[in-house]
Amino acid sequence: MATDARLTLITRPGCHLCEDAKAALDRVVAVTGDRWVEWDVTDDVELEREYGDRLPVVLLDGKEHGYWRVEEDRLLRDLTTPQL
Repeated sequence: MATDARLTLITRPGCHLCEDAKAALDRVVAVTGDRWVEWDVTDDVELEREYGDRLPVVLLDGKEHGYWRVEEDRLLRDLTTPQL
């Protein structure tokens, strides 16, 4: 599941929080110019085991950034702050 997107949203169909998270990520990337990809847990048993009970999950650069709700201000800060 390699990608050049810095943000990954792990979801499942019919998840209303996932729909909210998609809208939040769209707002964030409209500011930063980044892009995001979606991974559906129903397509991957390992993703379901790891994240299935706390969807949606946001990954930033492959690391878990948050779940259930997107903290837009924190995500914006973390996307735009240079890493030391």
